[in-house]
Amino acid sequence: QVQLLESGGGLVQAGGSLRLSCAASGGTFSNYAMGWFRQAPGKERALVAAISRGGDNTNYADSVKGRFTISRDNAKNTVYLQMVSLKPEDTAVYYCNARRGIVNYWGKGTLVTVSS
Repeated sequence: QVQLLESGGGLVQAGGSLRLSCAASGGTFSNYAMGWFRQAPGKERALVAAISRGGDNTNYADSVKGRFTISRDNAKNTVYLQMVSLKPEDTAVYYCNARRGIVNYWGKGTLVTVSS
């Protein structure tokens, strides 16, 4: 059983930056592909960014390409999401995800609010 704990959310003005962190425990971190998802009020949860087990492959939602960067440190069992040039439409609860095959684990989420 993998536990995921997100941190780093908060209130930021449009154009600002935040870095989210997700610390994993209870499993072999490098066995899992990791991702960040977000869910805005009234909308479905959607993929923001994902990174392969070794960190050599990443993919991003079109809406965040060029602004968000996902990275991981397997020695620290942590995945990050660096967010710059934030927009009000980035406001959402951000969830960390660990995936291995059909098995998925989720964190409880961290709220990011971008004011205009």
